[in-house]
Amino acid sequence: MSANILEALTKLAAIKQLDPVAIQEIIVDSVTTTLQKKLAPEAELQVYVDEVSGNIKANFKCLVVEVEDGFGQVSLFDARNELDSKAVLGQLIEKTMALHEFEPKLVKTAQKIIQDRIRKLEDEKIQNDFNKQKHTIVTGKIKAIDDNNGGYRVDIGYTDALLPLDEQIENEFYRVGDNIKAYIVNIRAGGSGVTMVLSRTNPEFVKKLFEAEIPEIYNNYIKIRKIVREPGIRTKVELETSDPKMDPVVACVGPKGTRIDSIRKELHGEQIDIVVHSEDVEKMIENALGIVGVKRVKIEHNRAASVIVEDSDKVMAIGKQGKNVKLAAKLTGMKIDIYTTSEYEEKTAKERRTISHVTDLDGVTPKIAESLRHAGYTSVQDVFVASVDELCNLDGMGQKTAERLKEAAKYF
Repeated sequence: MSANILEALTKLAAIKQLDPVAIQEIIVDSVTTTLQKKLAPEAELQVYVDEVSGNIKANFKCLVVEVEDGFGQVSLFDARNELDSKAVLGQLIEKTMALHEFEPKLVKTAQKIIQDRIRKLEDEKIQNDFNKQKHTIVTGKIKAIDDNNGGYRVDIGYTDALLPLDEQIENEFYRVGDNIKAYIVNIRAGGSGVTMVLSRTNPEFVKKLFEAEIPEIYNNYIKIRKIVREPGIRTKVELETSDPKMDPVVACVGPKGTRIDSIRKELHGEQIDIVVHSEDVEKMIENALGIVGVKRVKIEHNRAASVIVEDSDKVMAIGKQGKNVKLAAKLTGMKIDIYTTSEYEEKTAKERRTISHVTDLDGVTPKIAESLRHAGYTSVQDVFVASVDELCNLDGMGQKTAERLKEAAKYF
């Protein structure tokens, strides 16, 4: 160990941002533990830091023996020459030694204990730092890239953190030395200690960006109810305010779009939709989709909704790869299907034909109904999807009758 142990401790404490007093206590305790295993209780061991020399020293009583045979003993010759000229055999005589004067094996054992306990102190500090900073955004610098799992090691000041592959936005790439913002989501314990886990995909990351950029949200004038996200592609943020004079959209967009543009820039161009909350389910679905051309929202059974839009608005309502309607469904908790007017009319007609019996069709006599039933045609929809030729093959069914039934099913 260094002759000036206090100087080394001060440097270590500064680098690791650890309490130097705590490290000093660890070293004294570790050396005490190591030496106590070699000494009898009557040796009255005391380990302390000599602040003048910067050395760790041990004060203990040695047994005076004829020939020294181990730690805790001193030969009569050495005792009389170095400690007490009147020393006698069997006497316990006080001795002080600096740590570096001990045999290498003892020093190495003490060093191992010290390293383990300092590592534990580091882990505890990281855990405490995590408890203070979890659910917050940190800024750091890319320190290394793990080629095996694609994760980034990030220096966040007081420790290194990890941005794993599954917490990265697709198509975002960084180089060593790049600055990065991320959200602290978790902490992992492993053989090398504890590691803070970062995320750029978590919806809470977007929430914290909104809080940092928009004072009305930070001060709770506007409340974020929910965020749903396809990282790197699109995010929908549901907002509400109790102040009727405040427009959440205007507040979030900011002067000339500066506020929302700042957030989009941090997310590398990710589309952000501001959705104003409504207690009216139909209006809420319309707001979540974010298109003007909604003609009607029809609430179906089992939390499902059919949304009828203009033909020209259908692609926009569904969104690229279906992301817009998918996120709107997650935001509202509803299953949402998008239809044009003609598509919805066809859907409802099909449902009506499916639940209607063939006897409900105009021109179906009991004899024709029996022939249809015998051939497996029980609903109006069965007749609608059958061809005229298929119907003509039924007993007692002529060309004109088949065509008439098809026409009736079409306009049922």
